[in-house]
Amino acid sequence: MSAELLHQVTESVIDEFASRVGELCDLVRIPGIAWEAFDASNLDKSAQAVRDLFASLEIFDSVEVVTAKIGDTDKDGSPAILAHRAAKNGKPHFLLYSHHDVQPPGPESDWQTPAFEPTVKDGRIFGRGAADDKAGIVAHVAALSVLKKIAGADFDLGLSVFIEGEEEAGSESFRNFLNDNKSALEADAIVVADSGNWTVEIPALTTTLRGVVTQPMEIQTLDHALHSGMYGGVVPDATLALIRVLASLHNEDGSVAVEGLTHSAAAELPYSEDALRQDSGLLDGVSTIGKGSLLSRVWTQPSITVIGMDTKPVAIASNTLLPSASAVISMRIAPGDDPEDAAEKLRAHILAHAPFGARVTFGPHQTGRPFASDTEGWAFKVAKDALGKAFGHESVEMGVGGSIPFIADLTEVFPNAQILVTGVEDADSRAHSPNESVHLDTLKGAIIAEALMLLNSNSLSRA
Repeated sequence: MSAELLHQVTESVIDEFASRVGELCDLVRIPGIAWEAFDASNLDKSAQAVRDLFASLEIFDSVEVVTAKIGDTDKDGSPAILAHRAAKNGKPHFLLYSHHDVQPPGPESDWQTPAFEPTVKDGRIFGRGAADDKAGIVAHVAALSVLKKIAGADFDLGLSVFIEGEEEAGSESFRNFLNDNKSALEADAIVVADSGNWTVEIPALTTTLRGVVTQPMEIQTLDHALHSGMYGGVVPDATLALIRVLASLHNEDGSVAVEGLTHSAAAELPYSEDALRQDSGLLDGVSTIGKGSLLSRVWTQPSITVIGMDTKPVAIASNTLLPSASAVISMRIAPGDDPEDAAEKLRAHILAHAPFGARVTFGPHQTGRPFASDTEGWAFKVAKDALGKAFGHESVEMGVGGSIPFIADLTEVFPNAQILVTGVEDADSRAHSPNESVHLDTLKGAIIAEALMLLNSNSLSRA
């Protein structure tokens, strides 16, 4: 990669950056949330706005708003954007992915600035979706604009764009969308712009993601509620049984007690407990849990979180032994583990630890496969080099403790494609949380890196 090309790309990105920030702010103002409780018309507005951004580049043969059916139903999923341009002269084809839907904002009182009114402060843009994942959309648009400016509108690189509209709601129509549009989406390399960097100065490619098992359960001890004074101390209630079962899921040190799950080591990157406490907001005096390196605990070891419980609410508590209680367990599994096998092990553990002969029933579970990328392919090397040049610091390989379940669909439908997981987030982005934000210099670096990657790939022969 020549210094002249880096200079050209950097200057082009700087020239356009103010307008790209404006486009990001416009997108943040649209509260497109794919949950049933929210106004679906905002997703239509969001999809149209994104469609117009890609159409304005005038480089695609087609740019459309498209839907696919949810599972085996006749119900349409949320609107997505599909754009396509065929490769020429033996050049590679890239698929660029991000999503335009966002998480609900949560309580307004938790936000320091309005959730859907973007606010620039301290070098960051605050607002729901600013980082996750509308910045990814703008990074794609801006990088493609620079590609056109430097290589000309008749470049040979093949391009597809898929901007999903329901990622935060479980990607229910994702697999059907891939199957319906396979020929338009097929690519040599797929850029999933939905992750982050190691720091605002140090870029990263995400090479591992944990999978997920979400398991609802109900526990019963009685056929009806009882007076706690009349029967307490001799009859076990469901809340007691549930507490005992949930407590059994962790060892004394907080590590996962379910046997047979996969554990592995993580990349050796500098990460101190002080940094963890600052990033997570862990209170003074509260210890960490688990064993092994900090990064292995969040990247390559399983974890279990009780994400919901139904017992008697405190506000209407009465002196009653409850006959039943419920919980939803979210278990993250390490790369290399199988989610269905892990789900069976979780259920077996719960049944083995149900106290007092309590009856346990399980609701339908959901799974997402873990991911480990190919770090030896040509696309990975081109992307890693581009990130290093753009940020002035060698790119690192990092894991993410969260899951992107749809990547399993990408690997199954397009088994020969190299998948590059990139993004613009950092530890302070607070995706899914109040006061979400994106760091402007990191966004600029991400645009430069993607433009360099595309320009350099435009000079390669198809692998």
